[in-house]
Amino acid sequence: MNKFKAIVMKAKDNVATVTEDIEAGSDIAIQANGETVRLQVTNRIPFGHKVAIRDIAKDERIIKYGEVIGIATTDIMAGQHTHVHNLAGCRGRGDLAGK
Repeated sequence: MNKFKAIVMKAKDNVATVTEDIEAGSDIAIQANGETVRLQVTNRIPFGHKVAIRDIAKDERIIKYGEVIGIATTDIMAGQHTHVHNLAGCRGRGDLAGK
């Protein structure tokens, strides 16, 4: 298993940013909240994209760098690529006020 191919910035983050292309089926380790989280990546994740570090339910907030960056549009499993295909941006959207 290769060490730390993704970055988690804040303890409340539920996604990590990958620091290199990660192929489907790869086992990776991520340092999160002082603990090592081990994941099997379920689909290819390009450099700079996000991987879920725990299961995220549909309509749950996606948190990166300690900030809400979107809302899950479907259930997202730990190790799954998290991007525009399964999250909707919510910043500056009055129609999502209170979510």
